[in-house]
Amino acid sequence: MAAANHSPSSPYSCAKDSGPVIPTTSLVTFLERVQETAFQTYERSKFDHKDFIDLSLKFDLSTTVKSFDEISKTENGSVSTKDFEEFIGKWFKGAGEDLVYVEPMDFETEPYGFLPKVENPEVRAWALEVHGLWKKLSREVSSSVHDHPELHTLLPLPVPGMIPGSRFREVYYWDSYWVIRGLLASKMHETAKAIVTNLISLLDTYGYVLNGARAYYTNRSQPPLLSAMVYEIYNRTGDVDLAKKALPALLKEYQFWNSEIHTMIIHDAENCNHSLNRYYAMWNKPRPEASAIDKRFASKFLNVNEKQKFYRELASTAESGWDFSTRWMRNPSEFTSLSTTTILPVDLNAFMLRMELDIAFFAKIVGDDAIAEDFLTASHTRKKAFNCVFWNENMGQWVDYWLNYGAEPKEPQTWEAQNQNQNVFASNFVPLWIDLFNSDTPLVEKVTRSLQSSGLLCAAGIATSLTNSGHQWDFPNGWAPIQHMIVEGLWRSASTEARKVARDIAERWIRANYVAYKKTGTMHEKYNVEKCGEYGAGGIYRPQTGFGWSNGVVLAFLEEFGWPKDQNIDCN
Repeated sequence: MAAANHSPSSPYSCAKDSGPVIPTTSLVTFLERVQETAFQTYERSKFDHKDFIDLSLKFDLSTTVKSFDEISKTENGSVSTKDFEEFIGKWFKGAGEDLVYVEPMDFETEPYGFLPKVENPEVRAWALEVHGLWKKLSREVSSSVHDHPELHTLLPLPVPGMIPGSRFREVYYWDSYWVIRGLLASKMHETAKAIVTNLISLLDTYGYVLNGARAYYTNRSQPPLLSAMVYEIYNRTGDVDLAKKALPALLKEYQFWNSEIHTMIIHDAENCNHSLNRYYAMWNKPRPEASAIDKRFASKFLNVNEKQKFYRELASTAESGWDFSTRWMRNPSEFTSLSTTTILPVDLNAFMLRMELDIAFFAKIVGDDAIAEDFLTASHTRKKAFNCVFWNENMGQWVDYWLNYGAEPKEPQTWEAQNQNQNVFASNFVPLWIDLFNSDTPLVEKVTRSLQSSGLLCAAGIATSLTNSGHQWDFPNGWAPIQHMIVEGLWRSASTEARKVARDIAERWIRANYVAYKKTGTMHEKYNVEKCGEYGAGGIYRPQTGFGWSNGVVLAFLEEFGWPKDQNIDCN
């Protein structure tokens, strides 16, 4: 299943890559060498590049490097499997050993008032099993990370938190929003607050929330949802102290996302300028967690500047959370045509709008009316930008806007209709999640009809795109956060039809998760929305289980929609 490509065509830029680069640590640089050796030593099917960048040292770095340099190697740099595994066992602790299991402080086997709308005994039993997974995903950073940070790529965090699961052994930024939504359904308010505490600590240390709590993620962020996390917790607990603690951090994050590298100005037909946001990683080298693979992709470029530009696009796409999708490619059949930095994404700007509204809300709570007024004004300015830049009346959707190559951020670009990417992606419907849009009933009904006719609605949920590219953020994969944002937006509206569609999608997603769980005994990172009960595939790593945001969205859906006693839960 594929869609025609309507993205604007431009020659691939050979301009010098002169953007900012934030260096990683000497340990990360060394572990990239270890990863490269593993890549050459093992069969590809048995190799996960991230396993080697997550190793921690048993001894100091210089001694370990010296021993590594003394291993007997062939001309192409490979070593025997025996020698390599002996070296790893002698000099390293296993990936993930620097995280320690810890019992969540507020976990109860069946919390009081848990999912009162779930009346079906089968579904309730399963929901309690999903709830129980919080115990399995709870971790704290080991004392060694605090005492000897130079031996670890894991970053020290002040309190225990939740990991997504499997290869994702550390705290991740945007995953945490849906983990928190699930924790709130599980009545685990203190654990939810602890997640926010950890993210604020990263923000205080680095000036932005990192993609994840690793030394190799210090050059990029992820979709900015910290304000939404704080809002959801405050909405349940009324914790004014949390709002007071979070507000300065949110103002700092807002400043980061509105720095020069992340903003572009669009000049519209009405002579208005709109400042909008893009993803832009502070990095122009292979991503350390996938260095060996990134180098192979970049080998088609002969020019150093072209390689650096491609590496920045890879890291910027990782910053988007959608890594990878034809959404970011100038040529959907060519992975190296990634051009994320030249796109103003609909969803990122929806998250920025949400941040503006949340900051205004918290400022009002703590009594800073001036900040509240400023951010309300900013939100209305951005809403106007949505109407002028992203909205496509014929499609009934908001669509990404492609920038022209080579323009400086300070120089306004003139809006052109041909620069709207008219391919259909689930992200085109994410603005529904924002109350400024879902409160407009005629708009919601138009967008709902567009969603129904888009081709994205499938047997088991909403597909990410219409293009079956083999990339994990494309058809036929569906992802929990996308389902949740679109469903919640539709459900919050006053439209009867939109609310009916919301319930239908939520039920399809719950069924798909339930049947897959019964077949495999686990929750999955992503699902195949063409086939109810099948987990997703594609991408550059094996499908993962656990899984933080999938657990969170299922619990949030069951809390909101329930499950009637006599309603069937199987796929048929």
